[in-house]
Amino acid sequence: MLNGKKIVIVLPAYNASQTLERTFNEIPFDIVDEVVLVDDNSRDSTIAEAQRLGIRHIIKHEVNKGYGGNQKSCYKKALELNGDIVIMLHPDYQYTPKLIHAMASIIAMDVYPVVLASRILGMGALKGGMPMYKYIFNRFLTLFENILIGQKLSEYHTGYRAFRADVIRSIDFTHNSDDFVFDNEMISQIFMNGYEIAEVTCPTKYFPEASSINFKRSMKYGRGVLRVSLIHRLHKWGMIKSKLYK
Repeated sequence: MLNGKKIVIVLPAYNASQTLERTFNEIPFDIVDEVVLVDDNSRDSTIAEAQRLGIRHIIKHEVNKGYGGNQKSCYKKALELNGDIVIMLHPDYQYTPKLIHAMASIIAMDVYPVVLASRILGMGALKGGMPMYKYIFNRFLTLFENILIGQKLSEYHTGYRAFRADVIRSIDFTHNSDDFVFDNEMISQIFMNGYEIAEVTCPTKYFPEASSINFKRSMKYGRGVLRVSLIHRLHKWGMIKSKLYK
């Protein structure tokens, strides 16, 4: 716990057997109370590796539900465990668990209810090996989202996020996409409900074992991001009513 707040780490896993141990070993268990791993029907030994490491809460999808579908199971279980702070960390070791202290502290001390670990602040993305086309794509989409949503985040596309539990409860993420655009829908919902989001600088690593989406999937994701941003603005203007927002 931290300042009396129970901390739950959720790991949305898919073919993470080669990187799970490195990720798990850097989790600061002096403050972390529970770890939940959701395996999205991996083709490798992710489940066996999680059991070997002693992860208590393991959920296996019998069919692949997608990145968004995986997160839905993650957050549902974290709330069932009565976590006060829920932190999503990818088990592919692309993001360092050493930032958990900083991210959890911002929430536990009631500074901000949501924290994103940004790869863009401090140029962590390019230093870590992010392909240039993905970096440019990231910057373009973020600019578009900031204009339509009316915010000033450095990026909307990080997979390293911390939430106060009541923020997650306040949105209906069950209507969100089961694909990668789930992340952007969730941020849109959080802003629509009036919550503020903090960012911390995060280094990142790109290497063969780390998960990544190809150019075709990136284009599909980009179209989804543009759609979410437009829906957010039109809903806010009262021109449409989207099921994303309660």
